[in-house]
Amino acid sequence: MRNLQLREMTKDELLQKKLEIEEGLFNLRMQKSFKEIENPLRLRTLRKDLARINTILREDELKIKLLSTVQKKEETPERKALEEEDVTKEQKEGKDR
Repeated sequence: MRNLQLREMTKDELLQKKLEIEEGLFNLRMQKSFKEIENPLRLRTLRKDLARINTILREDELKIKLLSTVQKKEETPERKALEEEDVTKEQKEGKDR
């Protein structure tokens, strides 16, 4: 997930995403302990996403860079391209499973 997308989220959304990622990491670690996982790079991407979210939450806590309080729905060509790219990556990962 991109930093731009994460920074546009509210604190509640980030905390929810953090819980989802932690759950996914736990499941992948369990799979890894029982058998070889199909996509070992998924562990790395989840860890990095979790670190990004923790960094953004900490920056907000220290008031370095504040999070938005309202979800912005402004559509820009750059944002659309990023979202479409992430959707295609997720689809590819889903096919790998």
